[in-house]
Amino acid sequence: MTHDILLALIAFAFVSSITPGPNNLMLMASGANFGFRRTIPHMLGIGLGFTLMVLLVGAGLVQLFDSYPVSYTVLKLVSVAYLLYLAWKIAHAAPTKGEAAEGKPMTFLQAAAFQWVNPKAWAMALTATTAYTPDHTLQAIVIVALIFGAVNLPSVSTWTVLGQQMARVLTNPRRLVAFNWTMAALLVASLYPVLWPN
Repeated sequence: MTHDILLALIAFAFVSSITPGPNNLMLMASGANFGFRRTIPHMLGIGLGFTLMVLLVGAGLVQLFDSYPVSYTVLKLVSVAYLLYLAWKIAHAAPTKGEAAEGKPMTFLQAAAFQWVNPKAWAMALTATTAYTPDHTLQAIVIVALIFGAVNLPSVSTWTVLGQQMARVLTNPRRLVAFNWTMAALLVASLYPVLWPN
């Protein structure tokens, strides 16, 4: 892997990891509702789960999907259904008066497994393994995965911090409800590229 490709890969990993998407919106909502410390397993699940996803996709899992095109349709339907379910959970996470917040933050395993139904994660993994590993050697795939792992965790953590800081403003239950419904709506809106691709 040349120096120029490496720099381009780092830039791609940063931009794709820091920009809004299902992972980051859920982390922001979790930071606001549960705080940074309780969201750490969620963040680690994203970082390590996505790193593993890049490794497996690069190692040839995508060829399995290419051999069975119907699997892409199934993946899309499962992704949409699961994201709608998560949006519903986020919308209803805010407490009513005098009650503790409902639900719990996403666990490490839930967050890691979520990468496999996250449309943005699939787009990132496919782009990274096709554009930045032209020779498709195992060494190049491992480098791509490790770079994503190193860049992804600090990037997604900023969304948790942002949510945690917003919690100071969201002390009023009505504001917290409005915030959670907004996050849920944005999560649903993130399905637009999946349902209506260019």
